[in-house]
Amino acid sequence: MSPRVRAGALGLVLFVLSVGAWQLVVNAGVLSSLAPTPAGVWQRGVEILADPFYRDGPGSVGIFWHLMTSLQRVLIGFLLAALIAIPLGFLLGRVQTLRWAVDPLVQILRPVSPLAWLPIGLALLHDAERTAVFVIVLSALWPILINTIDAVMHIHPTYLKLTQTLGTPLWLAVTRVWLPATLPGIITGLRLSLSTSWLVIIAAEMLVGGQGIGFFVWNMWNRLDIDAIVVAIVLIGLTGLILDHLVAALQKTVRYD
Repeated sequence: MSPRVRAGALGLVLFVLSVGAWQLVVNAGVLSSLAPTPAGVWQRGVEILADPFYRDGPGSVGIFWHLMTSLQRVLIGFLLAALIAIPLGFLLGRVQTLRWAVDPLVQILRPVSPLAWLPIGLALLHDAERTAVFVIVLSALWPILINTIDAVMHIHPTYLKLTQTLGTPLWLAVTRVWLPATLPGIITGLRLSLSTSWLVIIAAEMLVGGQGIGFFVWNMWNRLDIDAIVVAIVLIGLTGLILDHLVAALQKTVRYD
């Protein structure tokens, strides 16, 4: 039996044991009466996934549209953050004086929870949709920026000296030398940013409302439909896994020299 088959079998056994332990804990009455059960979650999941595309109004839509709304916000904010952070990371990575000047501001803003920016976003933008994207931009910005700066600072000195010796134009040095040399680090930052963005959008949507998987979770809590919340958590995890694997597949195509 191959290692992958053994790992898959072990994972299945652990899953069955976990579900069994979950059911035992519920039957023992250790948890509250609101506690979800495996059977209840399964039944609710079948109901939710039976018609994921329905539309009965702006706030009453199927789970597919909630996921698509969240993904759209994440991808827009993620791409905007990348467009800002990568060029800025190249600049700060190459200009030491500017990097030292900006570093205190970066170190102050980087640890701030993205959700702390929600009131600022609402005050400035007066729009829940744009505020959600604004929060994602701030979530995704820092991992890309930090990893890009680090990658630029660690470009092999031989490459830089060679471009200087040959008098290579700046645009050609950036596209043919700097970018290929820094691409593994940049992609690592992109991977971290996308995962962080997906985490943050769920919490942000609970506050901004409208549509989105975070809004769905909060709406189900208001209805005390805990089984539906567990179904949503599973879908959130699966979506995050798919997003991470997509970036990981891109990362594998980049050579680490």
